[in-house]
Amino acid sequence: MKKIIFFISVLFALSYFKVYANPINGLLERIDKGASDKFVIEVCNNDKDFFELSSNNNKIVVKGNNFVSIATGINWYLKYYAGIHLSWNNMSNPLPDLLPIVEKPIRIESNVKYRYDLNFCTFSYSMAFWDWERWEREIDWMALHGINLSLAVTGSEGVWVNVLKRLNYNDREIDDFIAGPAFSAWWLMNNLEGWGGPNYKRWYKRQVSLQQNIIERMREYGIEPVLPGYCGMIPSNAKEKLGIDAVNTGLWCGYKRPFFILPNDSNFNHIANIYYSEQEKLFGKSNFYAIDPFHEGGTTDGIDMAEAGKTIINAMKSCNKDAVWVAQGWQGNPNAEMITPIKKGDMLILDLHSESAAQWEDYQGHYWAYCMLLNFGGNVGLHGKFDAVIDGFYDIKECNNSSLKGIGMTPEGIENNTIMFELLTELAWRNERFDKDVWIEDYVKARYGYCDSTLVNVWKILRYSIYNAPKENKQQGTHESIFCARPALGVRNASKWANCEDYYNPQEIIKAATLMVEIADNYRGNNNFEYDLTDILRQAISEKGRLVLKEIESAFDSNNKVLLNSKCNEFLNLILAQDYLLSCRKEFMVGSWIESARKMGKTRKERNLYEWNAKVQITTWGDRNASENGGLRDYAHKEWNGILKDLYYNRWRLFFDCINKGGDTENFDWFSVDEDWVKNKKTYPNKPYNNVIDIAKDILLLIND
Repeated sequence: MKKIIFFISVLFALSYFKVYANPINGLLERIDKGASDKFVIEVCNNDKDFFELSSNNNKIVVKGNNFVSIATGINWYLKYYAGIHLSWNNMSNPLPDLLPIVEKPIRIESNVKYRYDLNFCTFSYSMAFWDWERWEREIDWMALHGINLSLAVTGSEGVWVNVLKRLNYNDREIDDFIAGPAFSAWWLMNNLEGWGGPNYKRWYKRQVSLQQNIIERMREYGIEPVLPGYCGMIPSNAKEKLGIDAVNTGLWCGYKRPFFILPNDSNFNHIANIYYSEQEKLFGKSNFYAIDPFHEGGTTDGIDMAEAGKTIINAMKSCNKDAVWVAQGWQGNPNAEMITPIKKGDMLILDLHSESAAQWEDYQGHYWAYCMLLNFGGNVGLHGKFDAVIDGFYDIKECNNSSLKGIGMTPEGIENNTIMFELLTELAWRNERFDKDVWIEDYVKARYGYCDSTLVNVWKILRYSIYNAPKENKQQGTHESIFCARPALGVRNASKWANCEDYYNPQEIIKAATLMVEIADNYRGNNNFEYDLTDILRQAISEKGRLVLKEIESAFDSNNKVLLNSKCNEFLNLILAQDYLLSCRKEFMVGSWIESARKMGKTRKERNLYEWNAKVQITTWGDRNASENGGLRDYAHKEWNGILKDLYYNRWRLFFDCINKGGDTENFDWFSVDEDWVKNKKTYPNKPYNNVIDIAKDILLLIND
């Protein structure tokens, strides 16, 4: 009997440790082995999120009311005391043997309840082929940046497999419904069915297992996972298969949408109950569910929207009576009539694009979060609204807007524009407006370890130019690289909806790049500097390309064939130089993207499917109809080593040959050119084979020529 009692006690102790173990030690060890010995961690009860920093016996004492607050405090200390900046390009860094002391203890409180992260699109544009190692780093990044609420949709395919099996769908029918890994975000948002599939059974199991790890780690930190909820989505063959009178919600960019079950149909609650029970079996209950019915133009004709809202929230509450509906405020969503009956406190609306197209006044008084979208399509390029993001947040705070409950990052793609995401996440911990130029100086010291006056100058140039788009500017993300555009005279965007506007002087970017190159030798081996030098030089080459294209257009208009030929060659050489430059960083290599996809497969067929997903997404995006007529082609284009030389260079070379010979460029089949690259099985390097410090001066000469 004593042995049994002892055994039970041990099991209880182990389970208790599992739930309440301190995840901060693991975080510190991943930053630098032995780092956990240099910090003292203390959890203190408090109603508000806060962290305190102090020193004791040569150790840094970090107090906070939970592990996310403590992780935020650690990041604050590393940046502003130790000159160590952890970011997507560098999540580990050696710490000094003796850490700088905190001479005067500080306490900082968060000024918002929720700090939210991720967009559905991020899971396809950035995360489609992530493994647990990469996800572990990302969750560490979230905790270090104060995130306490994050979208978590990985593994949703597995939930739907189980739901559809209970509805007597066979494997083929299930595969016809669920999208492939590079397109699952738009399937989850009710935009399309099946594109990118059929998936393999091993994929479903892998994703479920990965999601279980993700949610477990989030909960260890205290990050609330936002799971996808049920909105009434059903396969478009539901009437034939199940006899359900579902509504056709139209097309999305040429793709047939899933159908929607009418809210007064008893099948809605029946399927919702199946959905939530299957999700709970795999991932447990959630306190937050993301639901976006009729996303991006879904037809609502004949649907009682108020009744739909009540039905959706009631089905969600049947799973967890305390759960909150999280909705994306984007274009016409969420529908005002649909959310009017919802009780205040039962919804949190993410004002997805607060820095450019705020919609919070339309949310019927529901709680909402001030969000920065910033990136579209996972495109590469410097971009931001430095002043607008800061001033917009504090303007609303100072109006005592009681419905504002959070701040959020809602980019379609991440691992870019570190400065803007660093800025946004800090707003939640800065209760008052601050000196923006001083913030830049502090950022430089944290980013590179030194407050170098040249680098401060570089970042002030960028901060007042390319990173300071005016609030009224409505373009979707960065000034897209003209190299990645479908060739044409007068073309200014690579994608259909970019609407790029000339709000800065491109010579300012070239000047910033020049200053960085001049001091580059002093920062050899500094990971953050080498990444930024590559990125800023990349932008400078793109700016030069934009200027040269205008010269090409002028030469063509004046029928100056000698100048036209010369400028066309200069433009092509810039693309090759860009390709060469981006071989310096794995973050800018198409081989890294393709390899991450291929390694998800166990068989040749699996690897080929995932590679096809990866390559299609960044080129045609869809089939011929969706690409050409639906407008999706080049939406997720990437200015990356490998694809620049083998696709974009080739497209522009074909175009220039044609105009130089007086040929017809209007009816060129660019889709076939893109598709040929997708189908080509060429292997691309996924590890850098140049060093940016070694080649920067030669690159700069080409730009300034």
